[in-house]
Amino acid sequence: MITYQTEGVDMPDIQKRKTTAWIKAVAASYGKKINEIAYIFCSDEKILEVNRRYLQHDYYTDIITFDYCEGNLLSGDLFISLDTVRTNADRFAGGDYRRELHRVIIHGILHLCGINDKGPGKRKIMEEAENKALGLMAI
Repeated sequence: MITYQTEGVDMPDIQKRKTTAWIKAVAASYGKKINEIAYIFCSDEKILEVNRRYLQHDYYTDIITFDYCEGNLLSGDLFISLDTVRTNADRFAGGDYRRELHRVIIHGILHLCGINDKGPGKRKIMEEAENKALGLMAI
């Protein structure tokens, strides 16, 4: 099951059924199944609080993924800062907020599928996986 929640922000305009089907298809392409995924859309201040409290990081980010996976079953809590998504859309995606939001949504799933973006050459692998996943969904 995939749930979509908000904390201190309005729910982003996403087609939940279509997005859920897309997430499941991407997970399946990695041999994974969705167990319990919770998306929590929040503000920069909330994601900074989560980052400080649970990861001891003192910076803003677009997504924090808490991994509770067991075997091929994906489970996790994914906090997404809509403020940072909007800023990144302007900086990196030509202002395409919907595309950037979907990139971040799938970024967390790709982490749960085992793709890392830290370390030499890893960021490029993640970007390729994101682009491939985005190609599976007409945004």
